[in-house]
Amino acid sequence: MLEAKSVWFEAGGHALLADVDLAVAPGRVTVLIGPNGAGKTTLLRVLSGEIAPTRGLASLDGVPLRSLSAAELARRRAVVPQSSAVAFPFMVREVVMLGVTVPGFGLIDEVAAGRVDAALDAVGLTRLAGRLYPTLSGGERQRVHVARALCQLSAAARGENESGCFLLDEPTASLDLAHQGHVLAAMRRQAGQGLAVVAILHDLNLAAAVADRLVLLAGGRVAAAGSPRDVLRAEVLSTAYGCRVIPNRAPHDGVPFVLPPAAFLDTIGPPPRKVLHE
Repeated sequence: MLEAKSVWFEAGGHALLADVDLAVAPGRVTVLIGPNGAGKTTLLRVLSGEIAPTRGLASLDGVPLRSLSAAELARRRAVVPQSSAVAFPFMVREVVMLGVTVPGFGLIDEVAAGRVDAALDAVGLTRLAGRLYPTLSGGERQRVHVARALCQLSAAARGENESGCFLLDEPTASLDLAHQGHVLAAMRRQAGQGLAVVAILHDLNLAAAVADRLVLLAGGRVAAAGSPRDVLRAEVLSTAYGCRVIPNRAPHDGVPFVLPPAAFLDTIGPPPRKVLHE
């Protein structure tokens, strides 16, 4: 179980996170949603162990993240940030292989190569394995880092009672429809294998489609949490995003979908005025 308990994070005299409670269960996909500046990336960084909360506790299986070494964190979780810099002209395959060459993993070459091949295939990059990373588009680069993280997760030796975590920050932002599907399917597969998956998504429809649980952040606080049907409601979303939001439901399964405000400009009025938290 990956948890945040009464977590605050302050920077420059401002609270980027305020009294956040969150429990991410193994085998489930939790998606963080909310407007720009709501604290989503900060919370993901806290949950990854990259930064320590100013107050409160972030833990994995009851162990404070700040007490885990870099090697232990590498065994237990993989992170796909919004953007990653690669300083040298590595080939795609070489970047992905970084996920299986973490010190202590100790895979033999044949096994490592197989893990790399599987990860490349999972995100539709097999044909680009020999390309130089700097020549790729933004979306292709993002898929390289998803594949690297998948390699890391497959190579890490975790104990029977040790949770593994897959953390992604806007992994579909630069992707076309087909490759969004690759990444979302990879997230669901990792959850199916018992990992706790946490992702930040701005596309509320993708979030509704892939998430077991949504956590809506606004102003650094949890404004709502629950199933897509519980969270994607007009009043809740309109208050959090500061604009009128009108969810609808897809006819085949009733999953909510949300059109951007421009799709119904003739019906837009001022957003409702309501204070989320005193």
